[in-house]
Parts: sequence; C-alpha cells; structure tokens
Amino acid sequence: MTWKLQTITGEFAGKEVDIDRDMLVGRHQDADILIQSADVSRRHAALFLKEQVLTVQDLGSSNGTFINDTKVAEGETIVKDSDILQFASHKFSVLAPAQSAQTLQDVQQPSEAIATAEISSKVAVEKTAAAEMLEQGMPDLKERDSSVQLSRDGMPQNVGIPKPAPIPEGVDVNTTVNKHEACEVNIPATCTEKELETQKNANIGLMALLVLVIVALVAWFIFN
Repeated sequence: MTWKLQTITGEFAGKEVDIDRDMLVGRHQDADILIQSADVSRRHAALFLKEQVLTVQDLGSSNGTFINDTKVAEGETIVKDSDILQFASHKFSVLAPAQSAQTLQDVQQPSEAIATAEISSKVAVEKTAAAEMLEQGMPDLKERDSSVQLSRDGMPQNVGIPKPAPIPEGVDVNTTVNKHEACEVNIPATCTEKELETQKNANIGLMALLVLVIVALVAWFIFN
C-alpha cells in the first residue's frame, strides 16, 4: 500500500499518482510529478516518505505550496490523509494507505477508552465464569441452606457425617482371603491308563532294539 495524490484541478482531474519514494514536484523535465504550468516553478516542492509518514517541503517556489489553503513554512511539513495539497494553483487530494490510516486512528484513541474496554472485557469474563458454574450445577449462595455455616475458607461447618452401614453377623472382617490357595485337580482314569500304556510300549521298543544290537554283535564275532 502506498500514498496517493488524486488530481482535483486541470484536465487530468481524477488521475492518481503513487507516492512510494521521495519525489520532486515541478515543471522541470526531471521532476517525478511533472506539472507543465507557468505558475509552477521548475523545482517547486519535494515529497518525502519516511516510515510511511509523508511530508512536503517547498523549494523556494514563486507561488508557494499549501496544505488546506495554508501556506507551508520552511522545512518539512507532515501531510495527513484527506488533506488538500496545492502547488501554486494545482490542487491534489491526499489518500493515505489503509494500514497507515488505521494505525493513526489507533494512536489517536484516548487512553480512557482503552481502559474502559479492558474493564468491560474483564466483567464479561467474570460473568461468563459465573454462568458456567451455574450450568455445572453449582447453587448460588442465596439458594444454599441458611442453617449451614461456612468457614473463612468456604467449607461447611456443623454438617453431620453419615454413619457406615452395619456389618452383617457371622462375617469376620479380620479374615483374609488367600487368593493363591492351591486347587486340587482330578485327572480322569482314562488319561492315566493311556499314559501307562504309552510308557509300556516305549519300554518294549527299547528292549527290542537292545536285542537286535546284541544279535548283530554275536553274528559279527561268529563270522569273523
């Protein structure tokens, strides 16, 4: 966003000129804003742009430089949004960047207004917190029992504590349950018989293998 000068007088009325740097205004061919008019000096004025602040300085022109019909003094003069900047008889409307105009408005806002806005914001927050407490079922102080007295910390006093339920007869509260007590496992008889038969068959097979080995050794000695 840049500053702009919008032409008010002359045949170029309505035309806008961007001010994005320091610029020379005059009738000279090297001028950044060229005004070919006899009442405008060759080097009439200069526009300076520093940190989004626009200033104008008359360079000793014959017919002067004006802001809102007031002739500018020597040195730089600040130009604001909507000012009428005039070089001799040629008038321009000053258009500030939107961001700069908003910043200027914030700076001019009274401190009292800011303080009032902050207080209003805090009150709104407190009301919202209270509303949330009511929504969560927290009763208002007025709705509490008047017979219940509160301490300085907000804790209720003189409130009876309900007694625990009685223990049934025959129940020993000191008895501990051994969760790791061993349980007896009954193995079916059919599983036992199968296990014995398997062991028997294994023994018979081992004996047969030993007999074959002995027979083989005896045969080997006989034939050799």
